[in-house]
Amino acid sequence: MVGIVAYPKANQKACKSFDDADISFKSKPGGLPTFLLADRDCFFTLKAWNAQKGGAAAILVADDRTEPLITMDTPEEENADADYLQNITIPSALISKSLGDSIKKALSSREMVNIKLDWSESLPHPDERVEYEFWTNSNDECGAKCDAQIDFVKNFKGAAQILEQKGYTQFTPHYITWYCPDAFILSKQCKSQCINHGRYCAPDPEQDFSRGYDGKDVVVQNLRQACFFKVANESRKPWLWWDYVADFAIRCPMKEKKYTEECSNQVIQSLGVDLNKIEKCVGDPTADVENAVLKAEQEVQIGKGSRGDVTILPTLVINNRQYRGKLDKVAVLKAICAGFEETTEPAICLSGDIETNECLNNNGGCWEDKSANITACKILMNAKRSWPAGARNANARIRGAVMSELYGVIVH
Repeated sequence: MVGIVAYPKANQKACKSFDDADISFKSKPGGLPTFLLADRDCFFTLKAWNAQKGGAAAILVADDRTEPLITMDTPEEENADADYLQNITIPSALISKSLGDSIKKALSSREMVNIKLDWSESLPHPDERVEYEFWTNSNDECGAKCDAQIDFVKNFKGAAQILEQKGYTQFTPHYITWYCPDAFILSKQCKSQCINHGRYCAPDPEQDFSRGYDGKDVVVQNLRQACFFKVANESRKPWLWWDYVADFAIRCPMKEKKYTEECSNQVIQSLGVDLNKIEKCVGDPTADVENAVLKAEQEVQIGKGSRGDVTILPTLVINNRQYRGKLDKVAVLKAICAGFEETTEPAICLSGDIETNECLNNNGGCWEDKSANITACKILMNAKRSWPAGARNANARIRGAVMSELYGVIVH
């Protein structure tokens, strides 16, 4: 995706609507899309929403300090349930302070700054199989994030099972837990949020210790889901995890007071998985001993190599890279399909929902002469080329990414 950068004189933090400042970033016919450069402050999601409403095709948020780049996440504070969160469609990126300063300096000198956002190499694809992890939890009372996780599992289940059954992917679910410091093991908070004497803990679902379920209930159900996957995987049917989690969410919700071991057992038995093996895997949550499954979960939570630590729920890790995108079926499937080597993609990756014509939208951000019917946009789909009439240059779309070469413009 190629665009021209704009850094407005007003509302430089993008914390307010650009309508108030009478500023529009909508590109003119034949022009490049506009990427808004904004300074840090206020929630990144609010910046993205204001940029999108203002007509920007993407937003770049410049860091205000020299530091390793962090991961942007949905806000946890009072506006976490804002309606606009689910309606943000433009890409966003946090860039380093030095890069932001360089762009601002060039713009202040009246130079045109073009930037290419290219995701084509964001995922390694070393072989014909994609390995991916889904870090989640069984809590269904944490608001929009929990609802999004459950909806994703229900909607993605079919695609995930097809990919797994045919050997195209290797999927592993994971669960975040934390331990209680020794000095607080006997405290009310640790006793209500932890199992196995403070070794494995989760936050209280309602953030209220006086009502509803406790954090330790969430840890136990997370453990049951992890053990279900372990037993199903040992029986060479790992895809049953998707059935169990989806069915448990439907049949055993917290709000109906069914978030229990009994309800879990009914779902397990309905799927024909060995309940005794799962119970043995879970062990005794009240015992002062380690649980092998949860101990392993805490260890893999620490990142190795390029993956980084997993600290946010939900998190997808695809081919050992953390995915930061919309948690819906099409977006995640596109990301997984990008992890396959060229020509090895399964049929599900070649459907109309996944393979889209980037040249249809503003000519892919490429040069075009409509009067002469000449364009610099070319579609490249799995080695099958479709050339627009009179095409002389190329804008190659490879698995959802756009790469452009523009006449007379250096694309950085």
